[in-house]
Amino acid sequence: MQDTCPTAAPREQSIFFINGYPCKNPTEVNAQDFKSTKLTVAGDTDNYLQSNVTMLTASEFPGLNTLGLSVSRTDLERDGSVPLHSHPRSSELLFVASGVVFAGFVDTNDKIFQTVLRKGDVFVFPKGLLHFCLNGGFERATALSFYNSQNPGVVNIGGVFGFDQERIVNITRSLVTDRDEL
Repeated sequence: MQDTCPTAAPREQSIFFINGYPCKNPTEVNAQDFKSTKLTVAGDTDNYLQSNVTMLTASEFPGLNTLGLSVSRTDLERDGSVPLHSHPRSSELLFVASGVVFAGFVDTNDKIFQTVLRKGDVFVFPKGLLHFCLNGGFERATALSFYNSQNPGVVNIGGVFGFDQERIVNITRSLVTDRDEL
């Protein structure tokens, strides 16, 4: 029995396998296994969506292994979006660090739950449900998401149905029912 199980580097051999990732030798575990600086810098938003999501799972952040957690940073330029998608293995807690974000999800009764979030606000996307976020302000927005899985997975509906990104962005934007809120 052990308290932690940081992911072993791919070249390391380990006899401990938990949840699909080998554990680092306990005598070699150190504080750096539980620290990451990968979310300190904004992601590249020079793309069609004008957004970037930087995800840290147990494979990129060794200290997360076996803890059932992962984290991501979302950067949204003005008019940026993260179109409809789902996480089949996790709920997502979205925390707005800066800017204004319009976020929502669609439940299994096809009801849309959406709201405007400002700095410090938190919104939850239930496990497996389609959800989205858009920049709802006039400046860059940054949000952090926390997942209750070390590998939440992502299902992009564009890939599933063969839709191009422009069509998915238009579908996502059409979900906004009260444009005055933005």
